[in-house]
Amino acid sequence: MSKLYAGLAVAAVVGLIGGSALWVFNARSEDPFAVCRAGQVGGGAIGGPFTLMDEAGATVTDAQVLTKPSLVYFGYTFCPDVCPMDNARNAEAVDILEERGYDVTPVFISIDPARDTPAVLTDFTENLHPRMVGLTGSPEQVKVASQAYKTYYKAQPAEDDFYLVDHSTFTYLMLPGTGFAEFYKRESTAEEMAQSVGCFVDAAKSLAEN
Repeated sequence: MSKLYAGLAVAAVVGLIGGSALWVFNARSEDPFAVCRAGQVGGGAIGGPFTLMDEAGATVTDAQVLTKPSLVYFGYTFCPDVCPMDNARNAEAVDILEERGYDVTPVFISIDPARDTPAVLTDFTENLHPRMVGLTGSPEQVKVASQAYKTYYKAQPAEDDFYLVDHSTFTYLMLPGTGFAEFYKRESTAEEMAQSVGCFVDAAKSLAEN
């Protein structure tokens, strides 16, 4: 009898694995960007409406900012190393893409609105890329944007103006008409990102033409 139960358990596990594999296969086969993905099924409820403030102090929405393929990063200008390095990498990827005929916008959304005024953002973005868009806003507006992109941030206890902010470090590829397409980790190089973004942009163009 124990052998029978053991056999049934093995069959159930095999069936579960097989069903999961079939779901992944079907999801990928129905995904027009499957060939571009780095091993995982992308998509999902990442990204959404936001209302923030640009470097000129004007109120802008996601529809006004994300008009081209965009690399979106959440961070803060006082960040000692991670944010400058990640955004410099993103800027390098944008330059590589430009050399290959792709027009991609780097976007930096501050999660530290208390210190990141439009003027502060302007200094930060101009030092990284001439086309980088810097966005800030009220704490409530920033929270809405962060939640839409499923990002995390938390300011450390502040005894003065030199506090740090813990935060996630993903970069998100957003495509007009499609929305979220892919995310990139800190380990991704500028060249790897450029290859990936180019693939997604080409796939989106082909999809729109068919």
